[in-house]
Amino acid sequence: MAEVDRKNLWLKFSQDEEKEVFEFANRYKSFMDENRTEREFIRGTVAELKTAGFKDITKTEKLQTGDKVYAQNREGAVLAAIIGEDKLTEGLKIVGAHVDSPRIDLKPKPLFEEKEMAFFTTHYYGGVKKYQWVTLPLAIRGVVVKEGGTRLNISIGMDPEDPIFYITDLLPHFGKEQAKKKLSEAIDAAQLNSLVGTRPIADEDEKEPVKKALLNLIKEEHDLEEEDLISAELQLVPALLARDVGLDRTLLAAYGHDDRSCSYTALQALLELEDTPEKTAVMLLVDREEVGSMGNTGMQSTFFENTIAKLLNLTESNYSDLDLRQALENSTALSGDVTQAFDPDYPESSSKHNAPYLNQGIVMTPYTGARGKGGSSEASAEFKAYIRGIWNKYNVTWQAAEMGAVDKGGGGTIAQFLANYNMDVLDCGPAVLSMHAPYEVLSKADLYMTKEAYRTYYL
Repeated sequence: MAEVDRKNLWLKFSQDEEKEVFEFANRYKSFMDENRTEREFIRGTVAELKTAGFKDITKTEKLQTGDKVYAQNREGAVLAAIIGEDKLTEGLKIVGAHVDSPRIDLKPKPLFEEKEMAFFTTHYYGGVKKYQWVTLPLAIRGVVVKEGGTRLNISIGMDPEDPIFYITDLLPHFGKEQAKKKLSEAIDAAQLNSLVGTRPIADEDEKEPVKKALLNLIKEEHDLEEEDLISAELQLVPALLARDVGLDRTLLAAYGHDDRSCSYTALQALLELEDTPEKTAVMLLVDREEVGSMGNTGMQSTFFENTIAKLLNLTESNYSDLDLRQALENSTALSGDVTQAFDPDYPESSSKHNAPYLNQGIVMTPYTGARGKGGSSEASAEFKAYIRGIWNKYNVTWQAAEMGAVDKGGGGTIAQFLANYNMDVLDCGPAVLSMHAPYEVLSKADLYMTKEAYRTYYL
């Protein structure tokens, strides 16, 4: 559906289409509830790929048209591909997204005691509003690896019978000085300490009796020593299940819509391809975007290009480095990432005539960045025309918009790193309310249309 003809999607759907939208949203909710960290999301993604017949690239000797293959980078990134009819050197069609979301990480030595109260000390990850994370039910998810290599997956706080974790706040009766501070300064990072316990051991000579009691408990229940927590990746995430919003259930609240909504829809778009595509279809999910895409599982690592090189080596008889360079620069990509939806309570943050709205489809965002488009990758006119031609052909409802009002803020995506390979890239994803909050909101209709936009791009 052409952008100029856009209107609320719920006025367009047939009964069958509306049923499909709600069923898709229910599957998404279940996936999001089960996979609340980047490690879990990658594990869940690989499980679905295996079920759909995708083979591990490390166990593959040759690839031909129609083959389905995936490559996993630790538990932070995955690339899946369906080999198309054209040679890889003629280019691939890539949908990339990131699986990390803002959160609260435990420090390497997290456990401390003060005044017979034990806490986990933390370091927040990504762009958070610190005040949003206090007085919130939190769960701990992650992994601990012992010195000998034994690995223990940790999940405490999501089961109704589990305890939760909790960061305190000051009561308003004594919060006069706190209330005078800027919103960004009202909660200091050093105050983001999560309550862990208050029961001491019965030993008057023990200087930290509550901490000691908790270490004994951790040893008893998980066979872990305090030093084991140093070689751990433990995250505090909201202990809140994905839920429908509103009486009509058209909206959906969950932790991590940014950017797991795009990651999930990219996965489902690839899985729904019934026929062999003309160009090799690639889904790329990476980590670390919220902190700059650095690290060996981020978009700036060599995992992506190394995996494309492996695909070429398994499909070409005489692979060379030039093949890799040609394949990359002849490729195109959709950088799947969310953008802020227009919020009537905060209209000043949106561009007056270029704002994205809920229920009006996937958002085409030609550029991101801030203050004069700084730090952005901008899609060319030719590529935007190509993409809107595809979406109009297949009746995908879409809208074009800026991320927000000029000089009010900004942000970036993995698009700039894909563009470094000299390929055409366009940012696109659903509009989200309360981005980067512990609980974000999007439209079920937009979620579904994002999947359709990615799927039809692959065709």
